[in-house]
Amino acid sequence: MKQVPASLLTLLAGVMITLISFWVSQHHGLLPEQASAQAPLVDRFFNVMVTIATALFLIVQGAIVWFIIQFRQRAGDETDGVPIEGNFSLEILWTAIPAMIVIGLGIYSVDVYEQMGGLAPTHKHGLIAHQTAALVAAGDTAEPTIEPSPQYGIGAPAAESARAADLVVNVTGLQYAWLFNYPDSNVTTGELHVPLGKAVQLNLSAQDVIHSFWVPQFRLKQDALPGQATVLRFVATKIGTFPVVCAELCGGYHGSMRTQLIVHSPEDYDAWLAENQIAQSSDLQQKIAVTAEQSDAEMLAAYARAIDINAETLTQLHPNSL
Repeated sequence: MKQVPASLLTLLAGVMITLISFWVSQHHGLLPEQASAQAPLVDRFFNVMVTIATALFLIVQGAIVWFIIQFRQRAGDETDGVPIEGNFSLEILWTAIPAMIVIGLGIYSVDVYEQMGGLAPTHKHGLIAHQTAALVAAGDTAEPTIEPSPQYGIGAPAAESARAADLVVNVTGLQYAWLFNYPDSNVTTGELHVPLGKAVQLNLSAQDVIHSFWVPQFRLKQDALPGQATVLRFVATKIGTFPVVCAELCGGYHGSMRTQLIVHSPEDYDAWLAENQIAQSSDLQQKIAVTAEQSDAEMLAAYARAIDINAETLTQLHPNSL
């Protein structure tokens, strides 16, 4: 029986490694769900890296296993191994290939960052709103007269750079919480609420130390720096509640610095914003008037949802309650 040519075996091994690597890159299950317009860009880049890493792993481990079997010590063989000092061509090859892979991934990563808006200038409207809020917080109600300086972070993609964000939110990180201020409606909350499908710009700042605003499902992370405003712009593509995590060690209770990003339908977001404008209004008469129009059940519904109480739970607690 004729021996199979080494070139054919190499070709078959290359095809198998390629197919396995592509399969692993599409079925690794390492990433959470996608919930922003930027997430697919990051995921495609991650899948390319997983493909390359899987192929390299199979090649290196396969070579090790093959060498262990092929060049094992045979029974009765007490001779020394072949004295090989080096192979210049092989050394060039295993240096050039990783170098080309790293350079290629670097170029690809810059392209992804640019598509996400990392190299785009921030729209002036958001910067002025952020600067105005900072002055108001300091007790100065005058309009800012100094032109905003360039900001760091992820702004609008190139195709949307000329359009202002649909919603601007000023975000302040402090030990150990996030505060969200909506300057156009004068609402401040401990959770971030945004409408589905709208361009949202976060103006990030830190009150004490460096914090990092991270939403894993959005594939977005941006540092909040003391004395230096940064920005983060995104479009939510899925309704739901997503965790907001501080990804920068900021002190003893860093692990508890968490909150939620809640994506509403546009109609539900408008309703939430209107309710909070009334709740945080200084007009007591308006609050009383709105409360008087609600039944007891309507007033308590929000609190019941917050503590996860429903009709089934009440029935279990008191069968005659309903």
